[in-house]
Formats: sequence, structure tokens, C-alpha cells
Amino acid sequence: MRIFFTGGSGKAGKHVAPFLASQGHQVTNADLAPLGHPDVHDLRVDLTDAGETYSALAGLATMDELDLPEKPSYDAVVHFAAVPRILLTSDASTYAANILSTYHVLEAATRLGIRKVVFASSETTYGICFAQGEQRPLYLPVDEEHPTVPEDSYAMSKVAGEVTARSFHARTGADVYGLRINNVIEPHEYAEMFPAFLDDPSLRRRNVFAYIDVRDLGQMVQRCLTTDGLGYEVFNVANADMSVSATTQEIRERFYDGVEVRRELGPDETFYAIDKARDLLGFSPEHSWRDVPSLVE
Repeated sequence: MRIFFTGGSGKAGKHVAPFLASQGHQVTNADLAPLGHPDVHDLRVDLTDAGETYSALAGLATMDELDLPEKPSYDAVVHFAAVPRILLTSDASTYAANILSTYHVLEAATRLGIRKVVFASSETTYGICFAQGEQRPLYLPVDEEHPTVPEDSYAMSKVAGEVTARSFHARTGADVYGLRINNVIEPHEYAEMFPAFLDDPSLRRRNVFAYIDVRDLGQMVQRCLTTDGLGYEVFNVANADMSVSATTQEIRERFYDGVEVRRELGPDETFYAIDKARDLLGFSPEHSWRDVPSLVE
């Protein structure tokens, strides 16, 4: 597939865009900063500008495409570009940048006839991650039907992005899949970060004790690209286990006393339900912090 990937220079994108290229896709990274990967084509684009976004999506990806009889079209858009959390810029700027870029990407993609858009939403939409004080889920495990009523500007922008995406699906019938991505972990971060998590599980409360290995996130995006006909859907994206060594029972007793539990959970099973991604996409996480010898000795 010829893929227009936004935000390929970010923490998640710098892994996922090259992974998609390794799967045989032609990938253009639309970002303000270049990725510099030999298998990914960089294109500097300000996605908060509607004209720039449309021009980039309608244009060439490589010099080699000049030799084709006519300019090819993109087959899919993967939209990861965003201000990635609160407290990097003002709340107003975070919200404006994220919702404008999402609107412009979806409008340009659907007007150009692209029938597959995969976009990054967030775990924060459930209102737990960046809540003021402690906010607990209404029930466990947290699935895609859980209310999304956040208080912070970043999560608000992601909820608004989901509403926008659903509306563009309704307008065009294109497949538009949103990924409520949990805390992204790069392979090197296991040794750096997880010893503290194993010593103090409370450090993971805001992430519902979950995480997503960036390599498994790449698999999830690939599954979305190769699964057609679902219309508009949102999916939780996490690894199958929790990011702490305490059992689900221990975490429930310490942090979630009185919270409704809607089904039986395995001893290490994530509270951030991925059943829907498994059932509709065949998503099967392959990585875990438990594979790192220094963490399980």
C-alpha cells in the first residue's frame, strides 16, 4: 500500500512507520521534523494548515514517481501526528493543534477518495490518565463502551477527534478506525522504567496499569490496514498483561475496591480490555516486560 503516515518522527511513529515499510508498504512521513529512515520518505507538512495538508496528500511521494505514466494515489492514511500530552504547550494550543490537524487530514483524505484512515486516539479519553486528583474507572475491565468524559485539553482533543472521524465515515462510508493507544513503551524503556513500576504499582494507576509495546502497536496498525469493511470503529490498544508484577486481585483490592468487575480476569490480565481488537482484527500482542530477564530474575 502507498501510505501517508503523519507524525512518523514521534515516539510511536518512528517505530511504526519503518515497521510498515518493512511489511512492503511505501510510507511517506508527513511531519514537521524528518525521521531520516532510509525506508521512509520524509515530507515536511504543517497539518494545522488545510492547504498544506491537502497539497501533500494530493502530491508525489518520491522523485521516482515522476517516471510513472500518472501520479499514484495514496491507499491509506495513518494519522499519528499530535501534541502528545498536556504540559508541552498551553492547553488551548494543544487542543487547537490536535483537532485542526485531525480535521484537515480526514477532510483531505476522504475528498481525495482514500478509503482507509487509521488514527491515533488515546487511553486518556476515558478521563483517568490526566484527571485532577484520583479518578477510577466505572467498571473493569475498561472496554470501548466505557464513557469518555475527560477533563484535560489533550484528552478532549482526542474525544473531539473521534467524533470528527465518525462524522467523516458517515459522510463518505470510508473505513475509519481509531486506536485508543495506551502508554507507549519502547524496548529500551523496560530496563529503564519498569523496575520502579514493579516496586511501586501506584506509578501505573493513571494508565489503568496497562501499556503497549511499540512493536505490538505496529502490528495493530498493520491489522487495521489489512482488515476492510468495518466502517467506523474504535479499539483499545494494549498488551495482554499488566505493567506491574502484582496480580489483578491484589491491584483490585488496593486500588479498585468497590469498582464493578464485569467478567473474570486472569491473574496478570490487563484491565484495559483488548477483546474487541482481538475479535475484529486478530490482534495478538507478542511482547511483554516479562520477556526481559533482568525484570523477572
